[in-house]
Amino acid sequence: MSNELNRRSFVGKATAVAGAAAMAPLLSACGSGGGGQTGSNTASGLKKALPAYVPITAVKPDIPSVSNGPDAVTDPGFLSYPTEHPTTVSGVPGKGGKYTAVTALWGTVPPPGNSFYQAMNKALGVDLTIKPADGNNYATIIPTMTAAKRLPDWIQLPSWWNANFSVGQLAGSQLADLTPYLAGDKIKKYPNLAAIPTGAWRTGAWGNKLYGIPCGPTRFSIAGTTFYRRDILEAKGITPDDVKSADDLMNLGKELTDAKRGVWAFDQVWTYTFPFWGLPDTWRVVDGKLVHKYEMPEFLEALDWHYKLAKNGYMHPDALANTPSGPRFYSGKVLIVGGGTGTWNLADYQSGVAADKNYRRGSFNFFAADGKSKPSTFMGSFTSIVSYLNARLKPSQIEELLAVADYLAAPYGSREFTMVNYGVEGIHYTMKDGVPTATAAGQKYVQQQTYPFLAKASSVISNQGADMVTKDFAAFQAANVKALYKPVFWGMNISMPQSIATAAAAQSVDDTVQDCTRGKKKVSDVQAAIASWKSSSGNRLKHWMTENVLDKYGTGQ
Repeated sequence: MSNELNRRSFVGKATAVAGAAAMAPLLSACGSGGGGQTGSNTASGLKKALPAYVPITAVKPDIPSVSNGPDAVTDPGFLSYPTEHPTTVSGVPGKGGKYTAVTALWGTVPPPGNSFYQAMNKALGVDLTIKPADGNNYATIIPTMTAAKRLPDWIQLPSWWNANFSVGQLAGSQLADLTPYLAGDKIKKYPNLAAIPTGAWRTGAWGNKLYGIPCGPTRFSIAGTTFYRRDILEAKGITPDDVKSADDLMNLGKELTDAKRGVWAFDQVWTYTFPFWGLPDTWRVVDGKLVHKYEMPEFLEALDWHYKLAKNGYMHPDALANTPSGPRFYSGKVLIVGGGTGTWNLADYQSGVAADKNYRRGSFNFFAADGKSKPSTFMGSFTSIVSYLNARLKPSQIEELLAVADYLAAPYGSREFTMVNYGVEGIHYTMKDGVPTATAAGQKYVQQQTYPFLAKASSVISNQGADMVTKDFAAFQAANVKALYKPVFWGMNISMPQSIATAAAAQSVDDTVQDCTRGKKKVSDVQAAIASWKSSSGNRLKHWMTENVLDKYGTGQ
């Protein structure tokens, strides 16, 4: 998730869901029975379907990207908003077409026909009616639309709900195939879309055809990280270099916890630290056969460490009760907490310094639990925000909306980006100290979960007024990009029968794992839950994945 749009950042729930989704394969259920197509993507099929990548250098960043291959690259950093706003789209992209669009919105829905929407329609050259829907109920709103076959012309479908929406089955039936318009060099007709890395398009590819448009992708794609209060730990002479193993982290728990003063070292960290034990997101291939993480001894070792963390009293009591960690972290009641990197931004800094003027967020670098092995962590998909066009649209209408998407995907700091994200200068924003700052009208009408949820350029790191945050986050990415690797079935978008998708969720195991990480159940309880899951559905899941995906399509790595 991008960090540049902080004046109205995503609410915590959306960020948390997206962060968790980055860890999971992009799955889509296909009905209640055992039928339905697998729909997985293949390397050879994707090569023909995916767009070419043609970078744009319209605006030069202050902190250049660092690369560890084509798919593991840090986000560029901007310490100030560009003073020149280059134009990347000539003329008006639309031809007067009339369309509807629905996006998820976690916040107040702007009134229809407001001054921002009117200005955008003029800039885009279309009559696009944006209808934001309640993000908290989006998972039930969309299936009602698809069941009635009444999707709008343009729809945002977050990938973490792929299974809920059965996106793999909607592709080609209710969602338009964009392959004929965007595959290979055809995308060069839309330069801003072409500047989106090829790997990001995999998120919207189903059955070797392209359907989705990625929004705000990042090639530094991780589920999250382990944050710490840098200001407090540095005052104690503690730096990330002091934490190179799981034992070091546990010892830090003992050193930092002072229950009598109301200070505990840890909040919840399991979701973000288990990769330290060399564990994959879900699968690993060993001697040509699939092995689930639940079957790996390292999984139990990681669980045992977290169980001890809780039983040793190093976790805040409210963390054991699974309540939100933000206030505890800001007040210094907990000093180490796991979370998605989308929280490392200006809004977080402002909340932190409001509680403690010395507040500074930091993150431990990735390390191996044994302190000896090479640190590694699996990559997630480049984005979880994807939009789709309706299959009923005519080719000329699809081309018109792709031209509109090209405008929406203009790079950071460009004239088009500024319009899409801030509105009209003097009406929706004014420049203050070189930063676009929302007016009352801008705060009311310009929601960054509307147009940018239909198409958006690659993520950048920018926190105007808090350069330290941008520098810290950029430095973390640069130090850890070499640890990223593609997990098994990366970006393959597997369409599963509902029963197999339920088995993959392994809810009973996950619930027991969560209880174990809070000290409420023992590792042996998790072992029992895993054994029960394997006999009831886990072994069936592995057989299905082997027969329908691994043997037919490979690993996607």
